[in-house]
Amino acid sequence: MLLVGILAAGLWGIGYLAGVSRTARMTSVAVLLLGVITAQLVLPDGHPLRQATGGSAAMWLILAGTVLLVLVYGRVLKALRNRAAPVSAQEPTMPSDQFTETELERYARHIVLRELGGPGQKKMKQARVLVIGAGGLGAPALQYLAAAGVGTIGVIDDDEVENANLQRQVIHRDADIGMPKVFSAQQAMQAQNPNVVVLPYHRRLTEEIAADLFADFDLVLDGTDNFDTRYLANRTAVALGKPLISGALSQWEGQLSVFDPAKGAPCYQCIFPEAPAPGLAPSCAEAGVIGPLPGVVGSMMAVEAIKVITGAGQALQGEMLIYDALYGESRKITLSRRTDCPICASSQH
Repeated sequence: MLLVGILAAGLWGIGYLAGVSRTARMTSVAVLLLGVITAQLVLPDGHPLRQATGGSAAMWLILAGTVLLVLVYGRVLKALRNRAAPVSAQEPTMPSDQFTETELERYARHIVLRELGGPGQKKMKQARVLVIGAGGLGAPALQYLAAAGVGTIGVIDDDEVENANLQRQVIHRDADIGMPKVFSAQQAMQAQNPNVVVLPYHRRLTEEIAADLFADFDLVLDGTDNFDTRYLANRTAVALGKPLISGALSQWEGQLSVFDPAKGAPCYQCIFPEAPAPGLAPSCAEAGVIGPLPGVVGSMMAVEAIKVITGAGQALQGEMLIYDALYGESRKITLSRRTDCPICASSQH
């Protein structure tokens, strides 16, 4: 019997070192056991091979029966567990309207807020929010939307995580370098809150896909750093009547606003009719940006999203909040619609 044990261990070890699957290794050991039982039943008494493998088939039959029972029990137990706990990871649909005890405890600080309460939290659970960009502004916005319990969150970005991102894009980690940002963000969000559905789109936002993509969401957050994408997002949001929360950063200063012509507010192109000349609005890579600033502005974007979803307070519609981190100052300016705006003028009354 010792000889058979040594042979079984040798087969298992060689298979492991060779990278053979666990199922194949178990099969090889089962074949060995079947061969031993066959030898015990077929060979005559006193045969050297029978003596070397125990001399009797009884103990091998008992061992094989025991192993079979254990395997069957494990399969039955796994099947019962799967029936009791339906797979949720493959449900990219709207979450259930009902809250589990875990969710009620998690969102307790929201539920006790007079402006939100249970109805507000339910609206967040039912909401579908799209975030354009998983970089400086998208990273904190995504984290806080997920933590807050927004039921379905889409994120579109065609970039991969780089070492230079990690100074400010805190949703990504050093181990994520080289990974598409949308998948890195998805992992972090679902680790933070497994009750939300995250829909990653690893591609650039283009004219061909924008309308169909936006139509699937209630609200859009724009955290991009180029004017072509900003204008595209604005055109699409206005055409579909979707509110657009837009943020921007430069060095020590950030700004954000809620552009929603359907509610009487101006659109993005009302305020920025055309892209600035090259060099007048340098990117973060060119001009630099202090690390925590995207966290401040991106978190503010998440707050505005919650206000728009729940109707709490007064969202920054028709206003722009400007934050100066260098001097610790913030101010709001009033924004007005342009009657000649080529994007939203037709919707003005």
